[in-house]
Amino acid sequence: MGGAVTGSLFSLSGKRALVTGGVQGLGFEIAKALASAGAHVLVNGRDVARAQDAVSLLADHGSAEALAFDVADESAVEATFARLASEGLDILVNNVGLRDRRALDEYSLNDVRRMLEINLVAPFDLSRCAARLMKSGGRIINITSIAGPFSRQGDATYTMAKGGLEAMTRALAAELGLVGINVNAIAPGYFATEANQAMVDDPSVADWLSQRTSLGRWARPEEIGGAAVFLASDAASYVTGHVLFVDGGYAAHF
Repeated sequence: MGGAVTGSLFSLSGKRALVTGGVQGLGFEIAKALASAGAHVLVNGRDVARAQDAVSLLADHGSAEALAFDVADESAVEATFARLASEGLDILVNNVGLRDRRALDEYSLNDVRRMLEINLVAPFDLSRCAARLMKSGGRIINITSIAGPFSRQGDATYTMAKGGLEAMTRALAAELGLVGINVNAIAPGYFATEANQAMVDDPSVADWLSQRTSLGRWARPEEIGGAAVFLASDAASYVTGHVLFVDGGYAAHF
């Protein structure tokens, strides 16, 4: 079983972490990294079987358990945090996100509301619930996107939601700092995940990234983990309200 060296600035030994959307992609890689650093990770997904499958895959990396609920279901969130209250929570990673690419006039208002509900309102609710269980030293990490500060055609609602999540990160950092809870965000760039497989298979995208990013390539999914461990650990004890770009230099390159 994996674990961290006790006393290390990056050790998460004895910490309990909830990772929403932890069954695949970047969420799974974050869960794996936190478990490897010593945290007991609660792996969230809507489907119980998929969450349990993810936990099985984490067995060689550390301690984890499945925690299935829909982050957009207010009553399910309330019931889940009531169950967590007895053991508390040290780390929350708001990773669940919805993507809906289409032209501006193709969105109904219900489409827009659903995007904001899942990508912005749900993380707000989860953060508020988690903060009630956290002691001083708690950590909230929001997974935003380079689509927060940067825009492109056909992706308006996602950019709106992720931009709002960045703003929420700053607002909660200001709100919760006096009780010792740090709130930060990670903004991933182009990661070669299952969800992006069609783009990964397109040579023109790789060619574009070779020119558009400083490192000139797609990110590997596991390259997200170190940023999450840093922000969750004592190494980031004086870091709050910050958005950490993990983008291969996309934001710095033109």
